[in-house]
Amino acid sequence: MEKAELVQHWLDSAAQDLTVAESLFEKKHYDWCLFVAHLVIEKTLKAMWIRAHHPEMHPRIHNLAKLAEAIPLSLSPEQMSFLLDANQFYLKGRYPEEKSEFYKICTPEFTQENFNAIKDFHQWLLMQF
Repeated sequence: MEKAELVQHWLDSAAQDLTVAESLFEKKHYDWCLFVAHLVIEKTLKAMWIRAHHPEMHPRIHNLAKLAEAIPLSLSPEQMSFLLDANQFYLKGRYPEEKSEFYKICTPEFTQENFNAIKDFHQWLLMQF
């Protein structure tokens, strides 16, 4: 794939994941909503990385803060803190021994607050293109 096609592929995948996360929230699958929402940010950051570093292979990591640093993306301390906090949604949603605890903290209020923050950050990232 050409660079522009590859970037668009990642952005389209992120947009599709955002739709899935919205559906999961509506169905009250709050833990999965945040897990997939993490992927929205991850895929958007990888699109930005590809735009900056193509034809090198994108980092095969899921740590949002490390991805942002690798781009490099200029973030405020608050934004970096947000990415560090959002990392928990990937890890805790993935491993069974942590999943039950994660499920308990994913109340409707907790999920709505964090999902809104992810959507806001996603929009900010898109404006950086």
